[in-house]
Amino acid sequence: MRRYVLTITCPDRTGIVAAVTGFIASFGGSVIEAAQHGDLTTGQFFQRIEVLADSLPLGPDEFGDRFVDVASQLHLDWRLSDTDDRRRLVLLVGREDHCLADLLHRWRNDDLRCVIPLVISNHPDLRSLVEWHGIDFVHVPVTTDSREQAFNEIFSLFESVRGDVMVLARFMQIIPSEFCARYPGRIINIHHSFLPSFAGGRPYHQAFERGVKLIGATCHYVTAQLDAGPSRAQSCQSRLSTRSDPHSPSSTNSPDSSAARQMSWGGRPPSAGSGKTSWMANHPSLITWGAHPR
Repeated sequence: MRRYVLTITCPDRTGIVAAVTGFIASFGGSVIEAAQHGDLTTGQFFQRIEVLADSLPLGPDEFGDRFVDVASQLHLDWRLSDTDDRRRLVLLVGREDHCLADLLHRWRNDDLRCVIPLVISNHPDLRSLVEWHGIDFVHVPVTTDSREQAFNEIFSLFESVRGDVMVLARFMQIIPSEFCARYPGRIINIHHSFLPSFAGGRPYHQAFERGVKLIGATCHYVTAQLDAGPSRAQSCQSRLSTRSDPHSPSSTNSPDSSAARQMSWGGRPPSAGSGKTSWMANHPSLITWGAHPR
């Protein structure tokens, strides 16, 4: 069902919720989901509201035009998006196919409501998988000597297809800091550990060596500091055992095991109220809302 999503950030003060919801109610709008948070440390207020589009006599443009007065009075930094306006995702991948295959499967089933105009890889291995889905594939080799040129080409391609969000799906390259600065909040990654623990490569091995019993996945924005961008969502699960060695190919905790492959894309930690459905199935908004301000 079509919805308008209003996100707000502003200095905290009395009356924000009343003013915003009162504005929506004045047009008969039906709020179906709302969340807000006041940060006592920074004095900032954050709010996210979903409104049924059919409950309003206004389109998104007119809604925005009329909301300007409220936003000005309360000094709101705000954004309105339409769920019918699907985000354009550009996927960056490497040689491993499990993350890409999972995303493409969810996209084909419409669990991941977005447009995928392009997949870019620094290896040619996954071309047939991508093109079988009717999606353009571009191979951009990344070497020590060609790194700057390669990333210039990658981001030129991103702009050429009017990408909204760039998703790293086992793209084993560090994004240059200048591009992180150019696209803040528009590059996201799901790291296979419960950040800030075990950032970087081989997180299962790091966890095993520390005797950790909980592993997880973190969806975060990509910044110049590796695996240190603001987290968007996290989930964890008791999976590691001291009786298993992640270095062993036969171990259930091996990076080559199906469990590890699932977890590397946030595959199966239980979500609230259900241990049967996959983590990404319960959080498809992590991808499609990735371009929105926090």
